Amino acid sequence: MIHHPQRFVDVILPLPLPGKFTYSVPEEMNGELQPGVRVIVQFGKKKFYSALIHRIHNEEPSGYEIKSIETVLDKQPVVHPELFEFWEWIASYYHCSLGEVMKAALPSGLKLESETRVIFNPEFEEDKNDLSSRERLILTFLRIRKISSVSDLNRADEKGNAYSVIKSLLSRGAISVEESLRSGYKPRTETFVRLAEAYSGESRLTELVDDLSRAPKQQELLMRFLEYTRFGNEEAIPEYSKKRLLEKVGTTTATLNTLIKKGVFELAERRVDRLSQYAGNIREGFELSQAQEQAYAEIEQNLEEKQVTLLHGVTSSGKTEIYIRLIKKYIQENKQVLYLLPEIALTTQIVQRLKQVFGDKAGIYHSRFNDAERVEIWNKVLNFDPESDENQYQVIIGARSSVFLPYRFPGLIIVDEEHENSYKQFDPAPRYHARDAAIVLSHLTGARVLLGTATPAIESYFNALSGKYGLVELSERFKQIELPKILTADLRDAYKRKQMRGHFTPLLFEEIEKALEANEQVILFQNRRGFAPFIECKTCGWVPKCKHCDVSLTYHKHNNSLVCHYCGYTIHHPTNCQACGSNEINTKGFGTEKIEDEVSLIFPEARIARMDLDTTRARKSFEKIIHDYDSGKIDILIGTQMVTKGLDFQNVSVVGILNADNLLNYPDFRAYERSYQLMAQVSGRAGRKYRQGKVIIQTSEPDHHIIQQVIQNDYLGMYKGQLAERKHFKYPPYYRLIGLVLKHRDKREVERIANQLASMLKRSFRSRVLGPEDPVINRIQNWYIKQFWLKIEREISIVSAKKKLQEILDEVKTQPGNSGVQINIDVDPM
Repeated sequence: MIHHPQRFVDVILPLPLPGKFTYSVPEEMNGELQPGVRVIVQFGKKKFYSALIHRIHNEEPSGYEIKSIETVLDKQPVVHPELFEFWEWIASYYHCSLGEVMKAALPSGLKLESETRVIFNPEFEEDKNDLSSRERLILTFLRIRKISSVSDLNRADEKGNAYSVIKSLLSRGAISVEESLRSGYKPRTETFVRLAEAYSGESRLTELVDDLSRAPKQQELLMRFLEYTRFGNEEAIPEYSKKRLLEKVGTTTATLNTLIKKGVFELAERRVDRLSQYAGNIREGFELSQAQEQAYAEIEQNLEEKQVTLLHGVTSSGKTEIYIRLIKKYIQENKQVLYLLPEIALTTQIVQRLKQVFGDKAGIYHSRFNDAERVEIWNKVLNFDPESDENQYQVIIGARSSVFLPYRFPGLIIVDEEHENSYKQFDPAPRYHARDAAIVLSHLTGARVLLGTATPAIESYFNALSGKYGLVELSERFKQIELPKILTADLRDAYKRKQMRGHFTPLLFEEIEKALEANEQVILFQNRRGFAPFIECKTCGWVPKCKHCDVSLTYHKHNNSLVCHYCGYTIHHPTNCQACGSNEINTKGFGTEKIEDEVSLIFPEARIARMDLDTTRARKSFEKIIHDYDSGKIDILIGTQMVTKGLDFQNVSVVGILNADNLLNYPDFRAYERSYQLMAQVSGRAGRKYRQGKVIIQTSEPDHHIIQQVIQNDYLGMYKGQLAERKHFKYPPYYRLIGLVLKHRDKREVERIANQLASMLKRSFRSRVLGPEDPVINRIQNWYIKQFWLKIEREISIVSAKKKLQEILDEVKTQPGNSGVQINIDVDPM
């Protein structure tokens, strides 16, 4: 008998712990293992996790007892081993553990843990599936319990280890994991009509048509079905959508049911792509204009010479059509393409256009999809084979998490609206920026990156002008549509003269009136949701605050409640002041809900809709608002910054920015840059094919240099002014920024630990340390917060700076009495 040397594996566990962990390999599993495969391991006394094999070796660790692998979950890797290099860069650069990267990268369905809750699917048909005795046992246990943890299922399993059974039941759709329950997702199914087997022959079919001559409605339905499935197609298709058949024929369900009873038709339920509504008729891209053709040629040339190219194109310049042309080129080269969007829910129209061009070659990936769906897309990307004829996703349209998908042949990454801060992950770790991660991914894989926007991030434009990125400018709107005429309305003056109607200056009011009379549409932008930011007692100045966070409660009129937008704490609107008893309580400031209220009173005939977080919580609500507005069912759309992103409407003639001062006066070194971007983007929504649009900016400072730069479409002026300030005050792109956030349940403790940390940081980093200071909101969910900023010169090694920083943090955490503190590190904070 040949004795093989003992083998070991280093695995990544989905935990915020540094390093990898070593387990021994039982001899019977030797042939099954390869890097990227998931295994179940015990960690601690009772916990089990699915871990990823990172490395297989013969080096036995010393100093502790080695546990062995419990189960192997995969025959093939679920992660390409090359992807680990990308994960390791994310962990190193954004200062987190590989386990945290794994947790962010893998869909939940690929991360079974002992405390994961498993849910029984009542629609699963057990009799139609060939189940093993262990599968039946677990399913019976779940049918009674409805929901159970994996550890409970392990106890119920006859072998005491149910992971492989759970994996099998998950793939059959018999169960789902906890995340699916939260998303409220059900697979979308559609009913299809097909001809019964008895009528497959031509002679039987001819007889049937003759027999139905006395029932003309039934005969017509049959003839139209045959037209759609056989005669109108180059090759016969076996079935047709019931809904579309009834709509096209214009008949009732009763007629169809009669034919089903006669045994002519049968019905079949099919699971369909949830985004098949976008597929429509596949169309070619539009012809490019001369300016677009030139930009496309420049982009091609730049992408050959540089890894990254920035396309700076004014709003409505037709950037999407250029992207489509580029994607086609890379598809023909059998490469995969990633099209990154800041927020999938906010980019319905772009998704629709891409699905129209690329059909089933385009897949969509983001957090609103349920778990099984995300695993399915993961596997499709993982197993992409350019030689295969099977339906495969070659273009992925996704939000920031799609950078982690296991691309095998990546060719192009498009980062649309690259300036958006939605690309930055804030919590939990890794606090990565998808744009920057995509650029690193391209360096590791040889793919090319195209950044596109009308208002580039200052860092991106700096890199383009310094030659690090290629730069292509597109300064002409598609079909020569004129840039909108931008006017300012002086709020201070209008209030002083008592000319305001609600929150509308005479100029904005007049322009809305004109647009409505001409059957044109209006967008009103106010970057605050709710009815009013707070309420205040007129007698003593009392303002209701959240009991968990250091923030005033926002008034929401629709349910007469005060809500904290940070933790969700809610109370009813008080009738009396809780400090002095007065009943004179007034609302202060205004949000989108209050504007909606005012507009409905001032313009009673107008059809109004509001688009903010409150009105778009439901899955399809955003799409419905966009569809209704696009088809002219809405006259005035009121919204937060949601209305600035990627929307393209033909009939908008007026855009009103209700209070630009709120944007400009935010305490952040990026406030002016963001204000310019938001105002320029929302202004870009105005303008029709044959008529110039108008934008009214309401402000108390009409001569403010940022507002003047928006009016003149002077991005370069804004860029140069901000760059000079950033150089003077030591901010990016001249310095790297690292943010530190300390949290503790006790206010005095967080202050004590922050002072302790400050003295240690200043000893090593000297004047590069800012803080400790209170953030704008210094208590959230009963955690008291202190923050620091580290400004590191570009020429200093960021790796050694972070290493020193970690040593200091480790020392602080191990000091007596400091165990209750949480310290988060945010590299390149937004």
